[in-house]
Amino acid sequence: MTPRDNHMPTDELRALDAAHHIHPFSDTAQMRARGARVITQAEGVWLTDSEGNRILDGMAGLWCVNIGYGRTELADVAARQMAQLPYYNTFFMTTHPPAVALSAKLAQIAPGDKNRVFYAGSGSEANETNIRLARHYWHLLGHPEKKTIIARKNGYHGSTMGAASLGGMAGMHAQGGMPIPDIVHIDQPHWWAEGGGMSPEEFGLARARQLEEMIDQLGEDKIAAFIAEPIQGAGGVIIPPETYWPEITRICREHHILLIADEVICGFGRTGHWFGTDYYDLDPDIMTIAKGLSSGYQPIGGSIVRESVAQVIEDGGEFNHGYTYSSHPVAAAVALENIRILEEEKVIDRVRSETAPYLQQKWASLADHPMVGEARMAGLMGALELTPEKASRAKFAEEGAVGLMTRERCFANGLVMRHVGDKMIISPPLVISKEEVDRLIELAWQSLDEGMADAREAGAFPA
Repeated sequence: MTPRDNHMPTDELRALDAAHHIHPFSDTAQMRARGARVITQAEGVWLTDSEGNRILDGMAGLWCVNIGYGRTELADVAARQMAQLPYYNTFFMTTHPPAVALSAKLAQIAPGDKNRVFYAGSGSEANETNIRLARHYWHLLGHPEKKTIIARKNGYHGSTMGAASLGGMAGMHAQGGMPIPDIVHIDQPHWWAEGGGMSPEEFGLARARQLEEMIDQLGEDKIAAFIAEPIQGAGGVIIPPETYWPEITRICREHHILLIADEVICGFGRTGHWFGTDYYDLDPDIMTIAKGLSSGYQPIGGSIVRESVAQVIEDGGEFNHGYTYSSHPVAAAVALENIRILEEEKVIDRVRSETAPYLQQKWASLADHPMVGEARMAGLMGALELTPEKASRAKFAEEGAVGLMTRERCFANGLVMRHVGDKMIISPPLVISKEEVDRLIELAWQSLDEGMADAREAGAFPA
């Protein structure tokens, strides 16, 4: 693969980028000093930058390019839809065929009686919708006081005001006056870092029961919903113990609060099932979707809603909520084609039966590295816990410094592997081959070795 000669020299692109482009989640001064990496094309699981370097994308973009890059079928569908109906809204008693077809398809693949869809342009917008849905639902049922939403520390639900408030990331809450009122947080089910001397099973129950304790503290009559990712993604691929979700489900049902499963990362095959809800056999009232819904080829998100909940909303008159691009026809058409590919090419079946078991076996071998305390994985999403001392599950003195060193080594070696503090995480396209898995693991070993050497030189890892 060679880069197409359709762009300015890299230095010019970097200069213009630095002059005019504000990047998300970036240290601008650091990026200006180094220059942004310019990606110019991609195919399968491989990226190519403006200098012609090939990079294995171990993060599927931002957890989203499930069917891989370069699928011209999606481009063709988008072009046809743009020519026929590039845009129209679905406000004011109006619809269009792509919205109708996608909604019917999502109702078919969603578990149980999740038959209704409210569309957004992203997962953040969809979670903004969920705040409104949950509170309006209880208001219509005669309980306007039921408006508090419980979420988890270190959870991620987006970066708009409401969505970031649902998320439990302290760094985000420190900027912009979050969380907004009536959103509270309980601890995450992260056994390796926070389990102490408890077994994973004991810890899972203890963390789940924090939900019940919070409900008792605030009053069941004040709580609208609990929201969580089946597996925390951006927080570091936190896979809860097996005891966690059954207890959470019991608590939500017994205390009459809505359960919202944020499927933005887990959905559309990431766990080897259509949804993380299927992976854990959950029965949520609302599911947040985005990312893999279109494999990132178009911005689209939404809330899949239980029939009985949707009926209350619909019977309550006009729901004063929506977005200009809700159920955008081009995005909906592309999402529908993406789902067709996932189904007809049996991508998710192959993840469950072949690719995920193979990658999990290889990934587990990284736990033998001197700097890795745990190598965990579910489906095709995994994390490595970096530590200076395995037996005690110790943390580094300066949290995140060694993770950043290792991430920089990954990038230099041609591998996108993200760091979250001192966790190294991956979430590759679902179409990754066994040969590409082997290459990913080879590059991960190399980068861990080099990151450990850098940490030793900095005095962060014992000699």
